[in-house]
Amino acid sequence: MSINRREFLKRAGVITALGLGGAVTLDAFELLEPLKAADFTSENKLAGKRWGLVIDMNKLTQADINNIIAGCHEAHNVPDMGNPKDEIKWIWTDTYEHVFPGSENHYLDEKTKTMPFLVLCNHCDHPPCVRVCPTQATFKREDGVVGMDMHRCIGCRFCMAACPYGARSFNYWDPVPHIAKINPDYPHRTKGVVEKCNFCMERLDEGLMPICVEKSNGAIVFGDLEDPNSEVRKLLSTHYSIRRKPELGTQPSIFYLIGGEDNA
Repeated sequence: MSINRREFLKRAGVITALGLGGAVTLDAFELLEPLKAADFTSENKLAGKRWGLVIDMNKLTQADINNIIAGCHEAHNVPDMGNPKDEIKWIWTDTYEHVFPGSENHYLDEKTKTMPFLVLCNHCDHPPCVRVCPTQATFKREDGVVGMDMHRCIGCRFCMAACPYGARSFNYWDPVPHIAKINPDYPHRTKGVVEKCNFCMERLDEGLMPICVEKSNGAIVFGDLEDPNSEVRKLLSTHYSIRRKPELGTQPSIFYLIGGEDNA
């Protein structure tokens, strides 16, 4: 759904008041046509009402993690900028205390405290990034995927300010020289564009699973959270799971299974 100039300025003003505003050209904004869900789906797509991931931390090995990150970044032309300051991240790892701040447990086992947790866009049911994007470059599909149309991105970085999970990256430099081998089947970006995990929506539309699922050796399960008979729902109903910052009300679609060997 499109928004008028007043609504656009209101959104921009909120971010500017936080000291995070960016230069945005209103004339360019007014030329944009509103996005439609059909623009990012196809007849061959996997059918689902709300896609989600369950990551079983007891099954995930370091070799799996390396394969997942490499596979995702190679398929989506994610550049390796060579330094943490300019790093572009679609899927990466972090420690428990950083992934789940405010969930400290003095008696948590040492294994959980020190293991590397896979982190990616949470594809929230109530995504704040979508609400603040003035050009609809970031949008939510009918199947729950929070996508990015990087050709619409104007680099205002409002979505980065709104995302409470740090799941978005900004291309301060031309990323092309930092891509070892460009995948011609997926668009590469330009300087001044925000990017993030898109749940492999281009693969979902071809009837394929996300790359992270294929590379996980069974440690990551993908499915429809609205389907009570889906594998993800069965896992969530029989195992203890946690999500990132649930208190914010964004309703993340990424769940982590932690605990004993069988997560019971």
